[in-house]
Amino acid sequence: MKKLLKYLKNYRKELVFGPFFKLLEAIFELIVPVVMARIIDIGIANGDTGYVWKMSGVIVLLGVCGLAFALTCQFLASKCAYGFGTELRTALYSHINRLSYTSIDRIGTASIVNRLTNDTNSVQTGVNMFIRLATRVPFLIGGAVVMAMTIDLKLSLIFFAAAPLITVIIVLIMRKTVPMYKATQRRLDHAALLTRESIEGTRVIRAFSRQNEEIREFGNAVDEIAASSVAVGKISAILNPVSFMIMNLSIVAITQFGGMRIDTGHLTQGELTAFINYMTQILLALVVFANLVVTFTKSFASANRINELFGLEPEISDGNETPQGHSDCESAVRFDDVSFTYQGAGEESLSHISFEVKRGEMLGIIGGTGSGKSTLSSLIPCFYRADSGTVSIYGEVVTKYNFDALRQSIGIVPQKAVLFSGSIRDNMKWRDADASDEEIIRALKTAQAWEFVSRMPNGLNTHISQGGKNLSGGQRQRLSIARALVGNPRILILDDSTSALDYATDLALRKALRSELSDTAIIMISQRATSLADADKIIVLEDGSAVGIGTHSKLLDTCEVYREIYASQMNEREGQPNA
Repeated sequence: MKKLLKYLKNYRKELVFGPFFKLLEAIFELIVPVVMARIIDIGIANGDTGYVWKMSGVIVLLGVCGLAFALTCQFLASKCAYGFGTELRTALYSHINRLSYTSIDRIGTASIVNRLTNDTNSVQTGVNMFIRLATRVPFLIGGAVVMAMTIDLKLSLIFFAAAPLITVIIVLIMRKTVPMYKATQRRLDHAALLTRESIEGTRVIRAFSRQNEEIREFGNAVDEIAASSVAVGKISAILNPVSFMIMNLSIVAITQFGGMRIDTGHLTQGELTAFINYMTQILLALVVFANLVVTFTKSFASANRINELFGLEPEISDGNETPQGHSDCESAVRFDDVSFTYQGAGEESLSHISFEVKRGEMLGIIGGTGSGKSTLSSLIPCFYRADSGTVSIYGEVVTKYNFDALRQSIGIVPQKAVLFSGSIRDNMKWRDADASDEEIIRALKTAQAWEFVSRMPNGLNTHISQGGKNLSGGQRQRLSIARALVGNPRILILDDSTSALDYATDLALRKALRSELSDTAIIMISQRATSLADADKIIVLEDGSAVGIGTHSKLLDTCEVYREIYASQMNEREGQPNA
C-alpha cells in the first residue's frame, strides 16, 4: 500500500483537514456524556428544570456542530479518495500500455482488467474509509478511556481487561482473512476470463451448441467465488458478535461494580451513566473498527495485486533514435541469426532466422500454422525482444529507437481485423490524426475499400459498431489495411490480413500496393502461395526455422515444403486455384 501513497500527493490538504474535522466531531461526541452527567447530578437531582433545559440545548448544539464537522469530513474524504482513484487508474493504464507483450501475457488480459477496475475501486474505498473513520475510531476509543479514567480510575480497569481480548481477536482474524481475500480475487480473475471468452466467442459457442457447457463452467467459477466469499465472510462475521459479547459483559461488570461504588460514595449516578455511555461509545467504535478491518483487508489485498502489476517494468528500454535519422539507408528490415522463445514455452518459436528487406521490396512469409510467422512480424515493431541475434530497422538495432517514432513509421495490419466504435473517418485517423479526407480516400482506394465505403449513405461518417460487427470479414480486413496505409508508412506489415478477400480483390490490392507504395518495404504474411508469387523474396517457415528463402520460382525448384504448400492449394493439371 505504501507504494501507492504517491498518488495522494495532490490531496495533502484533504488528508490533513479531513481527519481534523473528524477529530472535532469525536471531541464533541466525548463531551456529551459529561454534559449528561451534570444534567443528572445537578439538574435532575436538584429539580432544576431550567438547568436541564439549558444543558439539553448544549447537547443539541454539540450534535449540530458534530454533524457539520462530519459532513465537511465526508466531502474532503470523497474528494481525496476519488481523486486518488482517478490518478491511480490513469497511472496504471499508462503503465499497462508501456508493458511488453511478454509481461501482458504473464498476467493475462482478464486479470489486468480486473485489477484496473475492481482492485482500484477497493483501494479507493480503503482511502475513503481511512480519512473518515481510521483516525476517528482510535481517538474515540482512547478519548473515551481517558475520560472514563478521570471519572473513576479503578472502574476503568475493566476497559484495560477487555481491550487486549478484542485486539487479539482482530489480529487473528486479519491473519486468516488476508490470504483468503487474495484467493477470492484470483477466482474473480478466472470468472472475468470466462466472461471475456464467452462474449468474444459467442458465435463459435452457438455454432457448436456449447451454451449449456459454457453456462455450467461459468456457474462453477461463480460458485467457487461464492464459496470463497462465504468462507471469508464467516470468519469476518465472528468479529462483531465477539466484540459485542466482550463489551456487553464489560458494561455488566461496570454496572455491578459501579453500583457498589455509588453505595460507598465514590461515584455519583450521573458519573456512572457517563461511564456506561463511554463504554457504549467504545463498543460502537470497535464495531466500526471491526468493519474497517474487513475493508482494509480487502484494500491491502487489492493494493498488493496492483503493485504486482506496477512491478512489471517494461522489459525493453526505449531508445532515443528515430527512423527519420536513418532514412538514407537502403536496408529497411534485417534479421541476423534471430531466435525467440515465448516465456514458459518449451521450444523456440523462431530459430536462427536471417534475412534482409530493402526499401521498395516485398517480402513474403509463408508456412504452416504455428510455424512462427506472426511471431516474426511482432519482433519488427519490438512488441517482443529477440532472445539472441539482432533485429535492425534502417541499419540500426530496433531497441535503440524511440518506440513511438518507430511504430509511427510502421503500418501494421494484425491477423485479426480490429476496428473501434466510431465513424470510418475516426478509425482511419489512428495513425495520423491530422490526415485529410483526400489522404483517407487514397488509402481506401489502395486497400480496395473505397468501392463499398463510397456506396454507404454516410460515406466516411458511417458508424462502425464495436469490433466492426456491422461489417463483413472482408470489409473489416480492407478497412484495417487502409488504416495502416494512412500516413504513408515506411514499412508495411500485413499479417495474413487478406485471408477474407477473394482472389481478384487480393490481386488488385497487391498491384495497388506496388504502384502506390513504391518506396515502402512490404512484409506480407499469407497462407496463400498465389498471394506471394510476385514477392521479391519469400521465406518459408517450418517449426520456427527458415527452410527456404528465395523467389517463387526458385522455391518451387529447391524447397520441398513450399512445393507441398503450393500443390495443396493448386490444381496441378490446370494450374488454377482449387474451388
